[in-house]
Amino acid sequence: MKIISFNVNGIRAIEKKGELAKLIAHEKPDLLFLQEIKAKADQLSDALLKPAGYDAHYHSAEKPGYSGTGVFLKKSLFQNIEILRGMPKWNDHEGRILGVKAGDLIVFGNYFPNGGKSAEAWKEKLKFYDHFHNYIAELRKKKHRIIFTGDLNVAHAPIDLARPKENEKSIGFLPEERAWVDRLVADDWVDVFRKKFPETVSYTWWQMQSRARERNIGWRIDYFIVDKSLYGAVKDVRHLNDQLGSDHCPIVLDIKI
Repeated sequence: MKIISFNVNGIRAIEKKGELAKLIAHEKPDLLFLQEIKAKADQLSDALLKPAGYDAHYHSAEKPGYSGTGVFLKKSLFQNIEILRGMPKWNDHEGRILGVKAGDLIVFGNYFPNGGKSAEAWKEKLKFYDHFHNYIAELRKKKHRIIFTGDLNVAHAPIDLARPKENEKSIGFLPEERAWVDRLVADDWVDVFRKKFPETVSYTWWQMQSRARERNIGWRIDYFIVDKSLYGAVKDVRHLNDQLGSDHCPIVLDIKI
């Protein structure tokens, strides 16, 4: 199974550029998770609502032009699926949690909060992190196999951003956020890219205003995380650094499920 995650920073904009169609034609993913779609379903073209060879599902934010997630699911990949939107006991009005459940397998493609808008948004980000961790822990107890991906909005370690010293007090690299990833790892969740490539420098997001991508001054904030029991099934994980259309690049997981 090939799973791709891509923060598109506006699904209508990337469609107009032709970059989404280019990605699908080249990679032919089984599951394509999209973050920050910034649109509601009634604003989307027929090509996005009914992409050739795929079923499309969306979880849009209530606020227009903001946040939101989507997934393209290859037709006939699974016999029976359930689309999971949001989390129990959490008001996901920003459309951040989107999962595909097939039997005991659940794959999530999420857009985690940035937390930089206000002190309240920062507190909410940390609550969101812990709530999701508890959610997947409960699903694991029920014998579900879990994969989650998306824009986690945190660089875990100094190797995961170009200028760690200068960003010690920046949202996305603060100790409280990084400690959450530590807790995931301690709880037997595996950051696939870092496990497979412990010393490789590769980024998934660049600030566009400063030509940071051209100079590769970036951050690795998009991840694939799997239950430790699934790591042996991983065949490959890649960053598609040459794919344009967004301030993020897509990430790819090949896994034998």
